[in-house]
Amino acid sequence: MQIVLGVIFHFIGGFASGSFYIPFRKVKTWAWESYWIIGGLFSWLIVPPLAAWLTLPGFSEIIRTADSSTISYTMLFGVLWGIGGLTYGLGVRYLGMSLGNSVVLGFCSAFGAIVPSIYYAIVPTPGKTSITEMFTTTWGQVVLLGVVICLVGIYICGRAGMLKENDLNEDDKKKSVAEFNLTKGLVVAITSGILSSCFNFGIEAGKPMAESAVALGLNPLYQNNVTYVVLLWGGLTTNLIWCMILNARNGTFTNYTDIKTPLLRNYLFSALAGTTWFLQFFFYGMGESKLGNGASSWILHMAFIILIANVWGILLKEWKGVSKKTKITIIAGIGTIILSVLVVGYGNAIK
Repeated sequence: MQIVLGVIFHFIGGFASGSFYIPFRKVKTWAWESYWIIGGLFSWLIVPPLAAWLTLPGFSEIIRTADSSTISYTMLFGVLWGIGGLTYGLGVRYLGMSLGNSVVLGFCSAFGAIVPSIYYAIVPTPGKTSITEMFTTTWGQVVLLGVVICLVGIYICGRAGMLKENDLNEDDKKKSVAEFNLTKGLVVAITSGILSSCFNFGIEAGKPMAESAVALGLNPLYQNNVTYVVLLWGGLTTNLIWCMILNARNGTFTNYTDIKTPLLRNYLFSALAGTTWFLQFFFYGMGESKLGNGASSWILHMAFIILIANVWGILLKEWKGVSKKTKITIIAGIGTIILSVLVVGYGNAIK
C-alpha cells in the first residue's frame, strides 16, 4: 500500500509539473523574462515556506540550527539547478511541450538517478548507495541499464525533432510552436537536463534538515518541505539575476506596470503557473517518503512528467502536419523513456 501511495503521489506531482507551463500561454504581451520571474517568485520564494509552515511547524528553527555545510551545499545545488530550471523554460519555449520536456527530463532523470551515487562514492555515507555498489551488484547494474535505455530514448526523441523540422515549413512550425528552433532548443534542453538533476542532489544534501524534522516528531510525509525552502533560494537567485538582466537589456521592466496590458490576468496566470510548478515537488516529497529510494522516486517522477507533457503536446497539436514516420519516431522515443523507468523500478525492486 505504501508503494501504491508513493506512485499516486508521484503521478500527481508529475501532472503538476507537466502542466505548469500551460497558464503561461494565457499571459498576453509580456516578455518571457517578465512572466517567468513572476511565476518564479511564487515557485521559489512565496509558496515553499507557506507549505513548510502548514506541514512542518517550526521549520525555520530547523533551518537556523542546521549545519552551515548543509545549508551551503543545498543552496549551491539549488543555484546549479536554477540554471537548469532557467534553460528548461527556454527549452519548452523553443521545442514545445512534447519534445522539449522529453529531451530535458530524459537527461534530468538519467543524471538525477546516478549523480547522488557518485557523491556517495566520494563521501561514503551509511545507508546510502555509491556508484561502485551499483556497478558491482545485480540490482545496480539493472538500474544503470535503465539509465542507458533512457539516454537512447532521448536520442530517438531528438531524432523526431529533426524529422519534424524537415517535415514542416516555417509557417507550420510557428503554428505548432510559436518560437520553434531545433538547434537552439536542443542546446538549452540538454544543458537544462543535466543541471536540473542537481535538484535531486540538493535534496540529498539537505537530508539532515529533513531528518531533523522527523526526529522532532513531525510528519515524515512532509519532511522534504524544509529542504525545499533552502534549495529553492538557490534557484531563485539564478533566475532572478538573469531575468533582471533580460528586463534591462530588452527594456521590459515596464511589463510589470503597463496598464495597457491585462495586468491582473498576467499576474494571476503567472502566479498559477508558479504555484502549480511547486506542487510537483510538494507531492514528490510525499512520494519519496513512501518509496524510500531517491533514484526510483526521481526517475518515476520524471517519467510521469514526460508522459503528461506529451499528452499536452498532442492536445495542443504540436505534432500536427508531420509525417507518419515522425509520429512513430516520437512515440517510440517516449515509449523507450517509459521503458527505462520500468527497468530502473525493477532494479530497485530487486534491491
